[in-house]
Amino acid sequence: MSAAITTDIPARIDRLPFSRFHMLVVIALGVTWVLDGLEVTLVGSIGPILKSHRTLSLTDQQIGSIAACYVAGAVAGALFFGWLTDRFGRRLIFNITLGVYMLGVLATAFAWNFISFAIFNAITGFGIGGEYAAINSAIDELIPARLRGRIDLIVNGSYWAGAALGAAGSLLLLSGRLVPIDIGWRLGFGIGAVLSAGILYLRRYVPESPRWQITHGREAEAKRTTEDIEHKVGARLPPPRGTLTVHPRKVFGFGLILGAMLGKNAGRSVLALVLMVAQAFLFNAVFFTYGLVLTRFYHVDQARAGVYILPLAVGNFLGPLLLGHLFDTVGRKPMIAGTYGLAGAMLIAVAVLFGMDALTAWTQTFCWMGIFFVASAAASSAYLTASEIFPLETRAMAIALFYALGTLIGGVSAPFLFGFLIGSGHQWAVACGYAGAAALMIAAAVCEIRFGVEAAGKSLEDVAQPLSGQP
Repeated sequence: MSAAITTDIPARIDRLPFSRFHMLVVIALGVTWVLDGLEVTLVGSIGPILKSHRTLSLTDQQIGSIAACYVAGAVAGALFFGWLTDRFGRRLIFNITLGVYMLGVLATAFAWNFISFAIFNAITGFGIGGEYAAINSAIDELIPARLRGRIDLIVNGSYWAGAALGAAGSLLLLSGRLVPIDIGWRLGFGIGAVLSAGILYLRRYVPESPRWQITHGREAEAKRTTEDIEHKVGARLPPPRGTLTVHPRKVFGFGLILGAMLGKNAGRSVLALVLMVAQAFLFNAVFFTYGLVLTRFYHVDQARAGVYILPLAVGNFLGPLLLGHLFDTVGRKPMIAGTYGLAGAMLIAVAVLFGMDALTAWTQTFCWMGIFFVASAAASSAYLTASEIFPLETRAMAIALFYALGTLIGGVSAPFLFGFLIGSGHQWAVACGYAGAAALMIAAAVCEIRFGVEAAGKSLEDVAQPLSGQP
């Protein structure tokens, strides 16, 4: 352990006005969610296409398995790269993880059977999972406290911009009019690789987190980085308020990290896990299999599935965009509990209507739009919660751990379960699956009321004292 350092760097970062520099951070790092949305929606949209003998001749169960492989890869990537992010810094890892994603999605475009598609999709997920920990840590530590909630929700909600792009792209690429169907779905993944290459170049201009630098004993680097950020912002700045004393370490061991999560922060750990499980189950259940629901129960042409997924994705993006500022003004606890609870209640109603065969393809899509307008804000707040309620030195690992556990429990099981339920051909069976997702969302709302932390407008160091702040 190094000698104690007293610094005003967190206060200097939190006093900054939103600027072109912050917009660069949001675009260069937040694009991960766009790419994830693109990938997931493409897989969901092309699911029916991949069943054709002209493509890969997959079964419903194999399509569900491919989705699960992607999510399982993301879980492994989150855990592996989450530890590396806290150990070696945010900047190095978020460049490596984007490179892994780029290679995986490019390879997926050349898949020739079920096994190759599943393996390449798992590699793609491995990169995306690592991205979550690295970019959420960096964004939270570079964005001023008063704006952190809305920026986080908009960034995480940009997943749906990618979903909309994937749905719109599927309409063009899977119609068979522009290119043959077997080429069209491959071009969709190739576009993802090209986009990620451009963003990899843009990330050259995103600095390391000064907060991470100071807690790892790199005081001189942290000062230079902060001064460079202030120069880029270029505004007349008020004096910083408050200082922080830390006892830097080069390495924070697993014992210290797990002790922080399971000791005095045990309630926060329960909260983060429940929020992650609920949203992962709901979203993976619907978006990996909605194309199958449309074709099996509403007899929608497989090439037109994207017509219904596109407005759904747009509604999901509007939720965090329009509700995000309320998480900074009304507060974290009422908004998180309210969005989870309301989404769960609405989902119960839709499950009953679906089971009664009272919906059409369009009315069910409109119902999903209403549910996910609220639920997408709730889901984004789960990542916000996991990224801000734990000490700085464990932030990336906390995000990775709870994303991994939540996704492993909710995200991997949902596509398998719903693939089976849809394959049964019984609407009430699928309706029961929707009801189970609703119960999880309501349980998460109750957990937020019990264990939630009010972090709106507060510095990260006030929400959770750094481990290095303890001698």
